[in-house]
Amino acid sequence: MNNEERYERHDWTIEPEDAGERVDKFLATVQEDWSRSQLQGWIKDGLLTVNGKPVKGNYRLQEDDEVALTVPPAREVDIKPENLPLDVVYEDSDVIVVNKPRGLVVHPAPGHYSGTLVNALLYHCRDLSGINGVLRPGIVHRIDKDTSGLLMVAKNDKAHESLARQLKDHTVTRRYVALVHGVIPHEKGTIDAPIGRDPKNRQQMAVVFEHSKPAVSHFVVLERFKNYTLVELKLETGRTHQIRVHMKYIGYPLVGDPKYGPKNPFAIEGQALHAKTLGFTHPTTGEYLEFHATLPADMEQMITMLKLE
Repeated sequence: MNNEERYERHDWTIEPEDAGERVDKFLATVQEDWSRSQLQGWIKDGLLTVNGKPVKGNYRLQEDDEVALTVPPAREVDIKPENLPLDVVYEDSDVIVVNKPRGLVVHPAPGHYSGTLVNALLYHCRDLSGINGVLRPGIVHRIDKDTSGLLMVAKNDKAHESLARQLKDHTVTRRYVALVHGVIPHEKGTIDAPIGRDPKNRQQMAVVFEHSKPAVSHFVVLERFKNYTLVELKLETGRTHQIRVHMKYIGYPLVGDPKYGPKNPFAIEGQALHAKTLGFTHPTTGEYLEFHATLPADMEQMITMLKLE
């Protein structure tokens, strides 16, 4: 495959809520992996057009503008193995399951190439699938930086394809535990609401009914406190920030969530959300495997405090 074939074109039709915004700022919000310096370079190289004509970064968007950005192939980056703490729950020649701590970024991104889970994995096992390229080797799915818990990583391309297919077919078991604001009166529920970019703040996601994707979350109440509820959630889909957006949508935002929740009353950095259970069919043996990770200490301490109220 030559470089011409590896160029990726991205297209947008500008909605009324984005009219008047600078095109470079608009692009910086629609794709988090693109750095500002990258965007400036692509614009300078004439890779950005509006209505078929190259524009500068300060161009002010108008409703119904047709924006196109041609992204060149990612340059080779030397992602270095780093001897970072790694909580390995399971490992064999095809897959590795890790318990990610809150605050750890899953994979490198432009301008931030160290201190991530991928750096730690490369030091630990050296053999990761190459399907997702140099920045995300082995990464089949992600959890947010400030979400803790279980993550499966592929060691080879065959395993990667199998695990990715299971995710697409919604056959992977994913259960999360979250502490939310408010007391949920019913024992369980299902949130079936599509998620897309928030038209009022494009750095966030929201339940929207245009330019969105289906999203389904199921929850069960585990325990109620004076002003909070501990819930377990099972995902059918894996949209960006899905649990955080869905729980805010029904009026029970996650404790500590810096994007979607109220002011944090606890000594916790980031949202009180933990990927507790992960189950999948092994890519080679066909055996169903399921793993569980206990709550991190800070969430346990919060729950202990709430029980004493």
